[in-house]
Amino acid sequence: MNPFLSGVRVLDLTRMLAGPYCTLLLADMGAEVIKIERPGKGDEIRRMGPPFVEGVSAYFISVNRNKLSLTLDLKSPKGKEIFLKLVEDSDVVVDNFRPGVMEALGFGFEALKSRNPKIIACSISGYGQTGPYRDRPAYDLVLQAMGGVVALTGEPGGKPVRCGIPIGDLAGAMQAAFSIVSALFARERTGEGAFLDISLLDSLVFLAPYIAQYYFADGKVMGPSGSKHRSVTPYQVFESKDGYLVVAVFGEGFWPRFCEAVGRPDLAEDPRFKTNLDRVAHREILDPMLEELIRTRPTREWLEALEKHEIPACEVKTIDKVLEDPQLLARGMIGEMVHPVCGTVKTLANPVKVGGAEGEIRHAPLLGEHTNDLLSRILNLTPSEITQLRKEKVI
Repeated sequence: MNPFLSGVRVLDLTRMLAGPYCTLLLADMGAEVIKIERPGKGDEIRRMGPPFVEGVSAYFISVNRNKLSLTLDLKSPKGKEIFLKLVEDSDVVVDNFRPGVMEALGFGFEALKSRNPKIIACSISGYGQTGPYRDRPAYDLVLQAMGGVVALTGEPGGKPVRCGIPIGDLAGAMQAAFSIVSALFARERTGEGAFLDISLLDSLVFLAPYIAQYYFADGKVMGPSGSKHRSVTPYQVFESKDGYLVVAVFGEGFWPRFCEAVGRPDLAEDPRFKTNLDRVAHREILDPMLEELIRTRPTREWLEALEKHEIPACEVKTIDKVLEDPQLLARGMIGEMVHPVCGTVKTLANPVKVGGAEGEIRHAPLLGEHTNDLLSRILNLTPSEITQLRKEKVI
């Protein structure tokens, strides 16, 4: 964990991916994230799989490291009161319920603010708290289709394709985390809390600024273009003699060097390809020419030639090669955590480095693992009081 959010307490009511990924980012930056889960059940993704590691969901492990787990029945009167007391001594409340659920539980922003005027409440939902879709259920696949991602992904003439990572969930999670940190910064100046309304659809569409602007500019509806770029060429995946590589000639300075690297210096002087505008205008000629050329040699030979001429290029890597990449290993991006059930587990580490240091990674919590400690430490409950709450199934 990094130290930037040390001292910030986050009450995490989220489940599935978008919410837990948001609070993962906060936990990695040092916040004390208390994951509040249903007694006996917990977050649904505890049961999501395969794969499982010693019966523990790999999915759950991936997005819940560095958090603490407290079980609490939020529908019981005592559970509600315990939660509101925790709000009094916390900084942030994050949920990803459908709009209206927090209010129905008695945890709307006004109720939270009455207990803690400085509280920052962040609600993450599929479509936000307003608009005609606010009450619809939403999952990443639906968001990708609604946000235009599916229609833009795949090869021209092929079937629409889902993006390979859950980009709709991740977009909203990152916007939420950024907004929470911004609200914490503003609170330092104003002393006031805030309510943050994060729509996953809004956040996903926001990731396509130039695509939207292109449509505003010329009214043309972009379809899938495979790995190619509408405004730049060559900038794509090429098939080699033994695999695939990508080449990114993004900028005029790269083009003559690329032509040297592939053994066709004459192309740099060809008036049809002199500038990027020329190359885009004549890509129906240039692209097939380069594709035929790249197929004549193996990937490794091309990469050596391209690297020699400082052309951005890389083989198309599968996830096993990614996780063994010497650059990522040198950056400490593959970390380990010791789990009480699974033993030592590899996991992705925090990409943010502070002073070059690599923070410790705590295991994703067992269900209710920290309930006793948190209720004792924050609310000063005695062991007998905690035992009684367990008997009543409040925790």
